[in-house]
Amino acid sequence: MIVQATLPLLIEHGEMVTTRQIADAAGIAEGTIFRVFTDKDELIAAVLDAALDTAPLEQALATIDSSLPFEDRITAAVEILQRRTVDIWRLVSSIGTKFHDRGRRPITDLRGLTDLFAGSADRLTVEPQVAARLLRAFTLSMTHPALIDEPESPAAIVNVFLHGAAKESRC
Repeated sequence: MIVQATLPLLIEHGEMVTTRQIADAAGIAEGTIFRVFTDKDELIAAVLDAALDTAPLEQALATIDSSLPFEDRITAAVEILQRRTVDIWRLVSSIGTKFHDRGRRPITDLRGLTDLFAGSADRLTVEPQVAARLLRAFTLSMTHPALIDEPESPAAIVNVFLHGAAKESRC
């Protein structure tokens, strides 16, 4: 509850957020924060850890309707990945650099994304796990505010990902 209440405050105020603001947002006494966390830095670290947890991302991917056409399923996944990319960037850019090392971790495979491709493996030129990794990397590079001024739309990302950037050969 404290971590959830702190996340939007960190995005808005950065690490200048006060424990009073956090307590008010969580609906608790300020002292309660310090019964759970030794200091505000420990709380910020816990918020970052919670934000980087892939379980909610996996849950969101699992809600994509498997009866949708292949391209629509992949577009829905890109929408989810784009939202997460921007949310994580907003959080990390709002907190001090002393927390940045805590946010560095290897990108793990997403089972939900791999499963989306596995259902249509006959349409792929690569293994579903590889397709999932490539889509995730492509979405990140076409969405991340530090890499691109204006994110590409999910439909544009999926179109280039699935069909390429070249015009069809007329030979």
